[in-house]
Amino acid sequence: MLGLINRSIQCFVRDTYGEAAWNRIAGAAGLGFTSFEALMTYPDEMTQRVVETACEVLSKPRDTLLEDMGTYLVSTPEREGVRRLLRFGGETFVDFLFSLEDLQARARLAVPGLVLPEISTTEHANGNLTIRCRSCRAGFGYVMMGVLRAMADDYGALVFLEYAGVENGEEVVSVQLLDAAFAEARSFTLAPGGA
Repeated sequence: MLGLINRSIQCFVRDTYGEAAWNRIAGAAGLGFTSFEALMTYPDEMTQRVVETACEVLSKPRDTLLEDMGTYLVSTPEREGVRRLLRFGGETFVDFLFSLEDLQARARLAVPGLVLPEISTTEHANGNLTIRCRSCRAGFGYVMMGVLRAMADDYGALVFLEYAGVENGEEVVSVQLLDAAFAEARSFTLAPGGA
């Protein structure tokens, strides 16, 4: 797995729970180091071990930890690049949800070698949508829940999100759009530093 993913986990834990907590996790996971290199490749099992160890050390359920990490990736000022990549998806929250189908390709343009899950969006009646994530790594649906929650806030939309489980190898997230203009959206311009 590209180290950028591992580095994101490291930064999330360090920024949220402190350097000491990250050092305990790195030690307990048997990494032999305390800092991932973003452009190096690491075995997938190492990433899983770090997540499992973080859950134990922080006494957090896995789904909660992964959802919190998804929120962190979008809402933390130091990760503004992720927010910007996502906001290029459209003017409204619904536009954004449908743009997720192109996220894999957009991410590869930004970071060659980064492999994200395939995402599909289906719209149903009454503002209900379904997001499906096909990934070889279980748990991405929870990360997506955190991303969706933060992006709904970014767009000023009021939504109800629910992790609906796994169907045919895809993690499913249900989205109920309660009010597309519930609050004022955060500003966004194409030029960095303008939002």
